[in-house]
Amino acid sequence: MANTASAKKMVRKIERRTAVNKARRSRVRTFLRKVEEAIASGDKGAADAAFKAAQPELHRAVTKGVFHKTTVARKLSRLSARIKGLAA
Repeated sequence: MANTASAKKMVRKIERRTAVNKARRSRVRTFLRKVEEAIASGDKGAADAAFKAAQPELHRAVTKGVFHKTTVARKLSRLSARIKGLAA
């Protein structure tokens, strides 16, 4: 248990930051799910549109420190390859 003023303040700050990061992570997962669903349905146009919407969200998560840059790069690369593999 935090017993100094600075430690108590850090606990409060960490709680706020955790809530913000959780919301950001959830938002990114929603965008990724939309891309996955479009790929699963086989609709290349919808998959492209969802992918283009997801890209800036993923990059924003990197700048905010929610995800590591290589993790996002890997996810985008794999999604892009799967979309490219869909029949036009």
